[in-house]
Amino acid sequence: MTVEILLALLIGLLAGALASAKYLRQEIAANVGPRLRSIERQLDSLRAEINLAVETRLTAISKRIEENKSKD
Repeated sequence: MTVEILLALLIGLLAGALASAKYLRQEIAANVGPRLRSIERQLDSLRAEINLAVETRLTAISKRIEENKSKD
């Protein structure tokens, strides 16, 4: 009888731990998701700004090279 009670307690403890882990995983995912999307938007914006700066600089350098070639 004692073994049966102990076994039932262990099974209950295992079931509770599984339910808690599932709930905890869902809560962590719910909290992290919006933050990750925000970071992704910031990175996309930064990437666009860097691309614009590089394109602008490349255009300026190309114009200088062409001006130097036409002077020679």
